Amino acid sequence: MQIKATHLLILISMLFMLGSISCKHDVSAVAGNGGSGNGGGSGGGTGGGTTCDTTKVYFQQQVLPILLSNCTMSGCHDVASHKEDVILTNYQYVMSTAGIRPGRPFDSEIYERIIDSDPRKRMPPSPNTSLTTQQQQLIYNWIQQGAQDLVCQDLCNTNSFTYSGAIKNIISNKCQGCHSGATPQGGIDLSTYNGVKSKADDGKLWGAINHLPGYSPMPKNGNKLSACELEQIQKWIAAGSLNN
Repeated sequence: MQIKATHLLILISMLFMLGSISCKHDVSAVAGNGGSGNGGGSGGGTGGGTTCDTTKVYFQQQVLPILLSNCTMSGCHDVASHKEDVILTNYQYVMSTAGIRPGRPFDSEIYERIIDSDPRKRMPPSPNTSLTTQQQQLIYNWIQQGAQDLVCQDLCNTNSFTYSGAIKNIISNKCQGCHSGATPQGGIDLSTYNGVKSKADDGKLWGAINHLPGYSPMPKNGNKLSACELEQIQKWIAAGSLNN
């Protein structure tokens, strides 16, 4: 009986060890799948929990919002209008229709058009305002770096919510394309601090970016702002919508 009890203890111990090894393997496998699942796009993205590389341009967070806000209005480069057969609503369309040559900005049609000095040829066309120097440089850098479909959610920081440090950039890249120039949509001009503050003060900015009933959703042609960006704007408004 003593021998059998000893054997039984050894067997239980071995089964426990095997179970522990199996559990560790399963956890590792799940973690691996989770990490690769956050890349998005064409597989060039980084996981949501990965610190963003400040030397890289992330298409989904930095380039696409500029294109959606400034170039995909009705009659231009949305799917329905596809002016000149160019569609700029997602990465696949941009790469297949906008004349992108990775690594060669000055040979890429889209970059040539956004920096064209002729307002009749420039994109966005007159009377719309041209892209800012910062936006042009961002697209230049993106093409120069290989025009990859990179993703990184951590570009946004909820602790940063000053107008100059965060809010102005959000509005410029995601809203100003429709709300600027000689004939801004809805008569709302968001190209200046005073214009943004007036809409923050009357509640229309918050209603639009939250897609609340009774408000025209903004950004019009893109996805709703991220939870982080919404929190930044909410904090800025709560602090008095300062020009800080």
